[in-house]
Formats: sequence, C-alpha cells, structure tokens
Amino acid sequence: MTTPWGEPELSRFPEDPRDRLRAWDAADEYLLRHLADRRPAPDGAVVVVGDRWGALVTALAAHRPTQITDSWLGQEATRANLARNGVEPGAVRLLTTQDAPPERIDALLVRVPKSLALLEDQLLRLAPSVHADTVVVGTGMVKEIHTSTLKLFERILGPTRTSLAERKARLILCTPDPSLVRPPNPWPYRYTLPEDVGAVSGRTVVNHAGVFCADRLDIGTRFFLRHLPGARGGGRVVDLGCGNGVVGTAAALADPKAEVLFVDESFQAVASAQDTYRANDVSGLAEFRVGDGLAGVPAGSVDLVLNNPPFHSHQATTDATAWRMFTGARRTLRPGGELWVVGNRHLGHHVKLRRLFGNSEVVASDPKFVILRAVRR
Repeated sequence: MTTPWGEPELSRFPEDPRDRLRAWDAADEYLLRHLADRRPAPDGAVVVVGDRWGALVTALAAHRPTQITDSWLGQEATRANLARNGVEPGAVRLLTTQDAPPERIDALLVRVPKSLALLEDQLLRLAPSVHADTVVVGTGMVKEIHTSTLKLFERILGPTRTSLAERKARLILCTPDPSLVRPPNPWPYRYTLPEDVGAVSGRTVVNHAGVFCADRLDIGTRFFLRHLPGARGGGRVVDLGCGNGVVGTAAALADPKAEVLFVDESFQAVASAQDTYRANDVSGLAEFRVGDGLAGVPAGSVDLVLNNPPFHSHQATTDATAWRMFTGARRTLRPGGELWVVGNRHLGHHVKLRRLFGNSEVVASDPKFVILRAVRR
C-alpha cells in the first residue's frame, strides 16, 4: 500500500497465496493522504475504528494509535502486519468493540462498517471521549456511505459533510459539537422468538450491534431451527459461526446433556451468544470462543456441528470462509459425527461437502434454502 509515510506490506488473515483480495483499498489510502495534507496534523490520542486488516494503524504506528475492531481475524491481521513492517510491540493498542473505550480522543478515524447499527453503537460509546477540537474523519467506498451514515455522525457527534469522491472512495468530515444531546444507546437489543421455531419458541434473543439481522430472526435461521436434529443424549455440539447463539441455545434446550461450544470471529456475536444463552436459563455446559472457526479445537472431539456459513467478506462475495468452516468441521468431528449446514440453494454447498466428506444428504429444503447433512466416515 502506498502512503505518505512509505509503502507497508500488508496481508489479510489467515494468509492464503491464492487469495487475490487486498488488505486495503482506495478508502484507506484516501484517509491517509488527507491526514498527511491536513494542517495542523492530528496530534494526541489517535483512535482508529473498524480498521479491517490493520492497514490504517500500521501506516500510523508512529502516532501510537488505538485500534478498535469487532473482528478477531482483523485483529490477528493487524498483529501480523505490524510485525511484518517492523513496528515495535506495544506501539499500537488493540481493543475490541466490547472493551471500554479510551477516556480521551484527539483524532477519531472511522472506517465505515457494513452495519449501520455497529456504527451507531460505536459512535455512541466513543462520543463522551470526543471534545470540541477532536479531528473526526470517516472513510469508505462511495457505495458504503449513505445519507443514513452521514445522519448518524451528525446526530451523535456534530455537523457533518462529505468530500469529493476519489477512485470511488469518499471521506466523512465531522466537526464535534460537545453540546449535543445524544440519544441513549439502543444496543444490545432483545426480542422474543415466535412460537413456531422448535426448542427456542417464545424464548429471548439478545443481539449486540453488528450481528446479522439484529432486530429479528432471519428466514434462514428460522428454517434451520425448525429442522435441527433431535436430542442425542449428550455429546459435544458446536454452533459454528454462532451469531447471536440462537441455534446453539436451541440445541442446548433440546438436549440438556449436551456440551455446546459457541464460536464466531466477531466479538459482538460471541457477546450476543453469551447473553442469549444466559437469558434463557439453559442448564448444561457451554463454552464461548472468539476465533477462526474450529482452529484450536482438538481433532475428533466433536459429535455435531451446526453451521450457517457467511458468503461475504466485507463487500466481497467469497466461499473462502465456508470452505474453512467445512474443513475444520471434518477435522474435529469424530467418526460418525455430523455436520449440518443451512444455506441459500444457489451456493452449491453440497458440492463442497461431497468433496470433503464423500457424502451429502438433503435434510430439508424450500424454494430459497436447503439444509444439508454430511457424516464423517
């Protein structure tokens, strides 16, 4: 990546030489050029929110910034990129969206997330640390910045305008107004499940901001919940890519003897899963883990994996995450263990499962979704 301070070498995480997606884009470069041209230059406590793969904090490491991210993969990419570019340990402070924010912010740099709810939550959490002289700059590709995005900055921080577009990227320039009366933070959000979704009918779901379909039960999960496998008298079950944890909670309610592992790469998602599980007074053993799928789970230690895999990485459509999830499931399942997958019919997950497991069976389907079952031989 070319910056006013040099050309750091950057990579996504986990590194894959076949992956042609870059660890930065024109929005990151635009923000860095703007900061270099700004007079006076931002000084003091620099906070970078939503830095996807650590490109911004790597370039700004001399300013000793704080990075706040929801992504475990993004945080690991940041660590690797800082080391790759010879940044001294401790030069960049790494926080998650679940950590307490810094008490004072002199420069707030925001990479606009895909989720407007996550942006709202983060701006409301950070606003008390912003003062009248704080430099506030957001960035994103033109297709990522909408009128609703600008209204959030204006409602929570102060008067906001946008820059001209450069290489399909745009900046958000905000002047903080400490006298603003901010609304209360609506996150996390709670709702009651409908009466037609199996073991969790009428139960409570808790969603932290940024979790997929945070204000309602999405139709794919609803379909999955109606067709989950029945109680098996115990065993180790994984809710892989758990989101708000409703699938794993349903498994725990249906089989109180089961031990359920909830895992997701989103800190917001795992916090949601913990709160959903606890809100329903579920008995039994449960573990909550933020990480890269089933990495670190012992081989042959799992009886059942339940999975609703994503098919996007930020704005890019890709099956790389699903493939890692499926290969991880095959490695960790015991002989006879099962992987259950729900997905849009057009994604063709059955092809991948047959390549990996040698089998794939349709459990249920409707015009949009299919539930597949693969058995570890």
